[in-house]
Amino acid sequence: MQPTPEQSPHHAYPDHWEADVVLRDGGTARIRPITTDDAERLVSFYEQVSDESKYYRFFAPYPRLSAKDVHRFTHHDYVDRVGLAVTVGGEFIATVRYDRIDATGRPASAPADEAEVAFLVQDAHQGRGVASALLEHIAAVARERGIRRFAAEVLPANNKMIKVFRDAGYTQQRSFEDGSVHLTLDLEPTAESLAVQRAREQRAEARSVQRLITPGSVAVIGTGRNPGGVGRTVLRNLLAAGFTGRTYAVNSAFAADQATIDGVPAHRSIGEISEPVDLAVVAVPADRVPEAVTDCGEHGVQGLVVLSAGYAEWGAEGRERQRELVRQARSYGMRIIGPNAFGVINNSDAVRLNASLAPESPAPGRIGLFTQSGAIGIALLSGLYRRGAGLSTFISAGNRADISGNDFLQYWYEDPDTDVALLYLESIGNPRKFTRLARRTAATKPVVVVKGARHSGSTPPGHAVPVGRIPDATVSALMRQAGVIRVDTVTEMVDAGLLLADQPLPAGPRIAILGNSESLGLLTYDACLAEGLRPRPPRDLTTAATPQDFRDALAEALADSNCDAVVVTAIPWVGENGEAESGDGEVLAAALRTAAATGPAKPVAVVHVEIGGLAEALAAATSTAAVPPVARASAPAAPDASATPAHRTAAPTAQVAAPTAPTGPSASATPGDSPAQQRSDTDPGDTPAVPILGRIPAYPAAERAVRALAEAVKYAQWRRQAAVPGKVPEFLDDTIDEAGAAARIDALLGPDPDPRGRSLGHDEACELLGRYGITVRPTLPAPDPDAAVAAAARLGYPVALKTTAPHLRHRADLGGVRLDLANEAALRRAYGELTDLLGKPTELQPVVQSMAPRGVDTVVRATIDPAAGAVLSFGLAGAPSELLGDTAHRLVPATDRDAAELIRSIRAAPVLFGWRGSAPVDSAALEELLLRVSRLVDDHPEVVSVALEPVVVATQGLTVLGASVRLAPSPARTDLGPRRLPNY
Repeated sequence: MQPTPEQSPHHAYPDHWEADVVLRDGGTARIRPITTDDAERLVSFYEQVSDESKYYRFFAPYPRLSAKDVHRFTHHDYVDRVGLAVTVGGEFIATVRYDRIDATGRPASAPADEAEVAFLVQDAHQGRGVASALLEHIAAVARERGIRRFAAEVLPANNKMIKVFRDAGYTQQRSFEDGSVHLTLDLEPTAESLAVQRAREQRAEARSVQRLITPGSVAVIGTGRNPGGVGRTVLRNLLAAGFTGRTYAVNSAFAADQATIDGVPAHRSIGEISEPVDLAVVAVPADRVPEAVTDCGEHGVQGLVVLSAGYAEWGAEGRERQRELVRQARSYGMRIIGPNAFGVINNSDAVRLNASLAPESPAPGRIGLFTQSGAIGIALLSGLYRRGAGLSTFISAGNRADISGNDFLQYWYEDPDTDVALLYLESIGNPRKFTRLARRTAATKPVVVVKGARHSGSTPPGHAVPVGRIPDATVSALMRQAGVIRVDTVTEMVDAGLLLADQPLPAGPRIAILGNSESLGLLTYDACLAEGLRPRPPRDLTTAATPQDFRDALAEALADSNCDAVVVTAIPWVGENGEAESGDGEVLAAALRTAAATGPAKPVAVVHVEIGGLAEALAAATSTAAVPPVARASAPAAPDASATPAHRTAAPTAQVAAPTAPTGPSASATPGDSPAQQRSDTDPGDTPAVPILGRIPAYPAAERAVRALAEAVKYAQWRRQAAVPGKVPEFLDDTIDEAGAAARIDALLGPDPDPRGRSLGHDEACELLGRYGITVRPTLPAPDPDAAVAAAARLGYPVALKTTAPHLRHRADLGGVRLDLANEAALRRAYGELTDLLGKPTELQPVVQSMAPRGVDTVVRATIDPAAGAVLSFGLAGAPSELLGDTAHRLVPATDRDAAELIRSIRAAPVLFGWRGSAPVDSAALEELLLRVSRLVDDHPEVVSVALEPVVVATQGLTVLGASVRLAPSPARTDLGPRRLPNY
């Protein structure tokens, strides 16, 4: 007999199934379980479905639902019968349900693991990806309830539904029976289903951002009647930027007869506007925002930029107000930038949007900039403006209650107008997703990040995010593993961004240095060494060098096959009267840009000291059009033809072209590609043009230029390596008992596990590790000298005697370890010394262990961090890792490449590879051990901590002398499962 919903032990409403999702067109919707209170909503929804869709659902004309149908479709036990609905504005737009069935297709309960599934989507919302999102969520619900397969009957003409099942990526079988297509889907996630899910997530979230920054119309809600104020300022900036769409001013206090303000149509509400409004900028007090959001939602506004303050940055009451704002906006299908935002800018010629408080819209360019701080945003905009840099998009998200840096990484990934992504982050709401998105984006364009609030130990006001326990150095290492360029200051971010946006990536670390100051050249040389680069001896052109000398020297350096990048240093010329002449900046800039454009594609950076006009002239973008030469510039000869690559066209004269819109290089080009190659290709039959004279970044200090160049070198190396991803060796599968480990973990945790988890005993830990091919050298307890002697006899001499008391574990410096005890007498003597020095045996808990082959003592650890996820760590045992923090980290799952890099990235790595004539250790065995530990914590998220210490790595093989393992109930994985928007 089937249990009724009231009798079912699982009939409680599963609120964790509720989720906000982004649909294919960028709008949002809410997915939630259907309840008994939804009868009227269900009937209303069904009335709006076409007869054709009803026919596809029921295989027969079905004009209306009977009372019995309504009861059946709204009463569920949330175990064997489950229904989910998609809502917008509180109304149903789609439903899905499953019913558990047995092998004959009859209703059943567990342990039956198959269910029949059926969908229905309103015609007006078909094509938005609603059914695909519903399938992800209903499949996750089914797996949670022990269902492993879905069965579906679909009419052959229902191509849309067949496509939803076919494209989901699950393993499936299809057959044609009795005039319908019978589909069976295995609900176990596959690599293909996960890839499909993430591809859909990327398209949907990118589209949701695109809707916000490419609106066809903007309404500023809260436009003041008098000049000044936030709303009026935004309106003025919109008009000044030349926004290409329609603009409206909204204020409920406008007089009924007021038609315009600042030449813009004036309205008292969104509802009064007769045309669609795509974006609303909300600049009213916080207590009036809900009214504005309702007005926007009921009249089809697609997105909001909320400048209003008074939310989570004001404490608990404001945080709840912020959550309600997000819930309200999402219920209408809208996404939010903000609250407490500074605004958004899109410099595309097709949009020209400045919906921000920035007094000046930055010049168009190839850099995308995201910041969580309005003050930092202002500083960055000012710094980029002074340096002549241009932006594609700018977003200051404030409390980023909805739209975050992750969303913009999704957008920038395929944005053709953005070559470099710069992000100032004070918190990361979903670190695992950020790492995944950053890795994918960094494979095509640089991602530069400054992380604020690194050492405060607290979440910035207004941000509700998981707080990680790992140190900032670890966070930095994990970002670099994902290809992120992590810098410490916003100045360094601008320095690196300019170089990456305007110059090709270097092919290696070999740096040529040339200039007219020997001292400045030496400073640059020292800075290169400090950053791990390989500088060539500086070339001093002397203070008498002319722009032509600079051009010739730069062309020669670029043509040198032993050079990967060039740093040009320049100081003002000294005139005949002994006074410095700094007015030749434009001429020098023209010479340098011409040499860079006509030589092989390598990055060039300029370090200058007070040369007027040089930085500005170097930053100016130029076209291929020829212009009259500068009056003071002589016409230098072109570089020797033999040094000019065939794909280049030498410039006949040094010319300065008129500035035009920026045309930065594509950062997705491979290292070595030039900006000119990335921007234009000339047909062989075309008339050669004067080469594009690209921007060259200029820096006021050698250290800043070299640091930016070093980041480019490291990033280019990561790009080359990422092009051939690492893998997990297949030999691990033959020596790993995943199922046995899972069963043992379940047994160790028990049926009602402690949420705080438990540490395993020594034998329990060794048994679990053994199922993954990790052998721990046996130890035997030695509660007294006779027991120690018996243990040694069993293990065989020589042995080690060591304490296991928590305060003495791994503390050889305190005398708690005695090694190489060759016989009984030595063992008894050591036992007596140990107890005399440190305390009673009951306090010390001594053990005996056979000696391992001589080698290097190392430490391998893996931990689950609530913010970053699973992290694999490696270092040398003792002072290097504990005192100096010389520990390397990688995200789990680690590949063979990650393991190889892990042991080589610590500063003390030479000790492992033959330092000072010692024999190199067995690095292959160490890498295999790292991969096994990574696999263990990746396969079993209940393993929240593993520590192998010490691991003695010899010339052949290694020995694990100590191990500890901690288990806890599996934590929730925010980066897996069906797509859903976070709730901060």
